[in-house]
Amino acid sequence: MKDTRRSDRVRVRKHTCDCMATIYELCYAGGLLFIRRTIRELDSRVAHETDRLITVRMEDLWMRLILGQAR
Repeated sequence: MKDTRRSDRVRVRKHTCDCMATIYELCYAGGLLFIRRTIRELDSRVAHETDRLITVRMEDLWMRLILGQAR
């Protein structure tokens, strides 16, 4: 999904290296977790977010993403 900015306060708990063109962040807001993917192209940034899920489910998805097993 496109970045909705539906939360005023978002805390980034984990993230991938920002030296790459695509950055992944595990974010916490309102008691739920979500993953934000930001793609940097030239002078622009495009962010997408997953649905918000409970911690146990999203941490599993985060680990699969980091290991290259998520789709």
